[in-house]
Amino acid sequence: MTGKSAGRIASLAGTDEGADPAERAATLREIIDRAAREYYLDDAPSLTDAEYDELYRELVALEEEHPALRTADSPTVRVGAEPASSLTKVRHVSPMLSLANAFDAAELFEWQERNARIASEAADGPFVAEMKIDGAAVALLYEDGALVRGATRGNGQVGEDVTHNLRTIRDVPLRLADVDAALPSRFEVRGEVYMPLREFEALNAYRERREQPTLANPRNAAAGSLRQLDPRLTAGRPLGFYGFQLVPDPATGAEHPCATQWETLELLIALGIPVNPDRARCDTLAEAHEFAASVEARREELGYGIDGVVVKLDDRSLWEELGVRGDREPRWAIAYKFAPEVAVTRLEEIAINVGRTGTLNPFARLAPVEVGGVTVKMATLHNFDEVARKDFREGDYVVVKRAGEVIPQVVEALVDRRTRELPRFEVPERCPFCDTPVERPEGEVAVYCPNAACPERLFWTLVHYASRGALDIRGLGERTVRQLLAEDLVGDPADLYELTLEDLTSLEGFAEVSATKLLEAIEASKDLPLSRLLVALGIRHVGDVAARILARRFGDLDTLMQADRETLAAIHGVGGVMADAVADYFARQDNRDRIERLRAHGVRLTEPVERSGHRPWEGLTFVITGTLPDMSRSDAKRYIEARGGRVAGSVSGTTDVLVVGDNAGSKLERARALGVSEWTEAELLRRGDAEAEAAGDEPVDAEGGHSAEGADDG
Repeated sequence: MTGKSAGRIASLAGTDEGADPAERAATLREIIDRAAREYYLDDAPSLTDAEYDELYRELVALEEEHPALRTADSPTVRVGAEPASSLTKVRHVSPMLSLANAFDAAELFEWQERNARIASEAADGPFVAEMKIDGAAVALLYEDGALVRGATRGNGQVGEDVTHNLRTIRDVPLRLADVDAALPSRFEVRGEVYMPLREFEALNAYRERREQPTLANPRNAAAGSLRQLDPRLTAGRPLGFYGFQLVPDPATGAEHPCATQWETLELLIALGIPVNPDRARCDTLAEAHEFAASVEARREELGYGIDGVVVKLDDRSLWEELGVRGDREPRWAIAYKFAPEVAVTRLEEIAINVGRTGTLNPFARLAPVEVGGVTVKMATLHNFDEVARKDFREGDYVVVKRAGEVIPQVVEALVDRRTRELPRFEVPERCPFCDTPVERPEGEVAVYCPNAACPERLFWTLVHYASRGALDIRGLGERTVRQLLAEDLVGDPADLYELTLEDLTSLEGFAEVSATKLLEAIEASKDLPLSRLLVALGIRHVGDVAARILARRFGDLDTLMQADRETLAAIHGVGGVMADAVADYFARQDNRDRIERLRAHGVRLTEPVERSGHRPWEGLTFVITGTLPDMSRSDAKRYIEARGGRVAGSVSGTTDVLVVGDNAGSKLERARALGVSEWTEAELLRRGDAEAEAAGDEPVDAEGGHSAEGADDG
């Protein structure tokens, strides 16, 4: 850290070597909590990442030296708690009710009429319309401003204690901000934990690369994440939280501090609780219906799953007067549900693919059907246990659902439409591609082909090796890999480096120009950092983040290969499961032979040492929108961060630059309204390299190392 940064941190935290440890810890917690609110809620950070990390490490060290100083609301308890042995049951301070549904405008206005018969004022409004987040409902219990418990909805009366997991979610404040309001000493904040759609896609892609079963939808992903016994697993999931209700504990005898629902939402924001910005206070129910219709028209742009809009009477005095229907449904609120994006079609075949680690994965081939504006021909069936549980059979009519998920899924079989007896699906006993007997390890859902030479395993191994997140060999897609295998030109990733111009021009669709470009891309892949090679090797549980951790920790592949399981497991961010997978991979002779062949072909086996070079974009906030011509969003993010910039997810008053690609959405309109600078990908690269050269630095690639001449690291 520079002297300037250290001095700034000292002034922020009031560094005093003789300070009382308890006072020092309290000061650090206050600064870190404020910085977290600025970063995650206000999108206006006042501390750099380095300054935040320095203060955080000081607090960790202080609490380790003085364990009694660690409080329940300390930022350090977000990650690192010991796994729970079970999830205990807890009773909510008052029931978490379910909502009645309205599926069209007529049913929405019938709700208004029913309420008007009980309380005539209920017909007049105003109303508050809020997003119905497709997530997991939770109740956060705060006592004197500190989070003391978090629980799932459960049956509405009793939920499961998941405090250890909720503390890992950055959106959940461990201590509430001070406000000028008469708050109850103890109350629950009700809300939804959700997983953003983009993060859900990335998580499923990550699981697919590791041959793990994909998650059904963002809602299940969020709920499953909350029920993990080990909070470190939850901390690794990209979860968010939106609050929508404050419920005083009746035992305190305190009244609700707000007269209206809109005031409640404003109070939650003041307390530091994230509240969904897509909400409206409507004078009439017709306005609320118009708001819901506008939301339904743009639901695909939201970035998170919703299945409707919740409409509530704003005046809370009417809530008690209207009461609850059947001890279950509050009369003062209703869920206006959107039409689900589903369709019915015929399941023509339960097909199977084999991944690069040998897992057999069932999927559905369907009679083409349009779902949510997209023609669907294939859909996931998740795993063989799911096929058996839902009794899917070839020839069935099935319900296919998209509902915001990128991967369509088969929801159910319409058994009553079976006009004849269809045979049950049987899990294959032999691999459909190499005829090797399959294996099913005890306690696992997956079925494996153990044959490392299985042609389908080899196909996906090569596809993965050349993929953008691995060695990024442009031009080596699935079609070309199939051709190379059919002509027996490759049998291992190392064989790619032995291909000749004559080999490629002999393939259908290849001319000399395209063949030369592919050979150049293969050659350029040799110069990428070790971290990219580790991803390309396809070691189980090792993704791009873990690969960078390992590469930067050991520096070169030989040193990593010599590390034992205990050394690996002790590395922060690795752990026992990954350590076993890495150690097992390098213990196998065939993998060691592959690495020696790669070495012989000149593939780079080292990671560049990070250096504190020129950071021309220090303090600038970037947002990326649309599809960039050559760079993935992760590539662009790394490129920006390597030059000191910060990448945010949404445009705000603190945004400095919007990087614009094709099919840019609403972010572009908002950026223009705010006068934010717009850069294309070409402008981003031109400015980044030009400013580095002006400072006398060599161009720095997205991984933090020097760009290799002629390499396409886009």
